[in-house]
Amino acid sequence: MKLSTPQWWYTRERSPSPVLRALLTPPSWIWAWATARRIAGGQPVDPGVPVICVGNVTMGGAGKTPVVREIARRLGGHVLTRGYGGAQAGPLRVEPHHTAADVGDEPVMLATDLPVWVARNRAAGAMAAAQAGAPVIVMDDGHQNPSVKKSLSLVVVDGETRNDEWPFGDGRVFPAGPMREPLKAGLARADAAVLLLPADLDAPDPELLRSLASVPVLIARLQPAEPPPPGPQVGFAGVGKPWKVERALKAAGCELADFWPFPDHHAYAESELARLADRATQFDAGLITTEKDWARLPPAWRARIKPWPVRAVFQDEAALDALLRPHLPREAAGG
Repeated sequence: MKLSTPQWWYTRERSPSPVLRALLTPPSWIWAWATARRIAGGQPVDPGVPVICVGNVTMGGAGKTPVVREIARRLGGHVLTRGYGGAQAGPLRVEPHHTAADVGDEPVMLATDLPVWVARNRAAGAMAAAQAGAPVIVMDDGHQNPSVKKSLSLVVVDGETRNDEWPFGDGRVFPAGPMREPLKAGLARADAAVLLLPADLDAPDPELLRSLASVPVLIARLQPAEPPPPGPQVGFAGVGKPWKVERALKAAGCELADFWPFPDHHAYAESELARLADRATQFDAGLITTEKDWARLPPAWRARIKPWPVRAVFQDEAALDALLRPHLPREAAGG
């Protein structure tokens, strides 16, 4: 059973009891030690083409996938992902007949406009993509995975700091907090950070920028690719931080009558979808969800539920291109 992301990880005024905090601290030390040991002992495989890793230092909800999509589009690259939640171990290229149950929700979503490879063994997946002609590989996640030689490592950071929220919590490592590893260790292996802001936030938090001072920072905004549909809507999302989807819909002008959060990568049961439909009927409303959630819906429900696409828009595209240019395919770079 998947568990929802604890909101207290990210909110300063919400914290667990001292007893729970004490119980979670020793496992967090073990997690941090094991992660550092795995990274130090890695023997990365070079697939023979540039590998751009787009990862993060927290357990999820930073907005990594839209950044992966934007960078892969710019580079004309192939996406490599683990395919979380899918039954296929790979390596395989995602095809139109694949479902989220086969390869995971994010690969299905990304494969609508990009070549996407799924592989639990990242090194094998990178080699398969390169052998199939991928000029550049954009690896979705894997900042803590040492199995593939990375040409460029980016970490995506959630820049939404309203309502006393903090992207890194108090800096504690999982399960005592949201960090996959200590922030200093994660940034030490990064070439740059992508600070992803919601569309309606004017500027990044200065304190957050100071915490990222050891690396170059690119600012991007999560923009709606299209406006929400008119009229009342019942929204739902099973992502890392579902409360952010609710806020974004409201900020985009959606007349949100109700919103239901679910755990990340949640597999929707027919009974749950029926309850959502009943709730929409009560409000004479439509149903709306994220592209990622829509990819997990049974085909019969897709016609009844509106996907709401978003994209990462970089504030300084020239700075992004300068960072990526050395890793363009030779012919595109003029070589």
